[in-house]
Amino acid sequence: QVQLVESGGGLVQAGGSLRLSCAASGRTFNMYAMGWFRQAPGKEREFVAAISWSGSNTYYSDSVKGRFTISRDNAKNTVYLQMNSLKPEDTAVYYCAAKGTYYSGTYYVAGYEYDYWGQGTQVTSEP
Repeated sequence: QVQLVESGGGLVQAGGSLRLSCAASGRTFNMYAMGWFRQAPGKEREFVAAISWSGSNTYYSDSVKGRFTISRDNAKNTVYLQMNSLKPEDTAVYYCAAKGTYYSGTYYVAGYEYDYWGQGTQVTSEP
């Protein structure tokens, strides 16, 4: 079992930055690929970014590519999402997720592939 706790959300003006953190506890964190997803009111959950458990491979949705950066510190059992140049359309609840895997370089894009989810943190970008 892995417990995930997100933090770092908040209210920011468009063009600003936030850094989300997701702290993991339980099983061996460095055997888990990690992902960030978000869900805006009235919309379906969507993929944002993913990182392999080695940290060597990352992948981003087109909507955040070039603005957001996913990273991880396996010594601290934490994954991060640095969000720059925030737009009002980035407003959503952001969730981190973990997927157990033996493959160090693999990341996952589909939500159904993930085993564990955090409770979410609200990000609001005002015009």
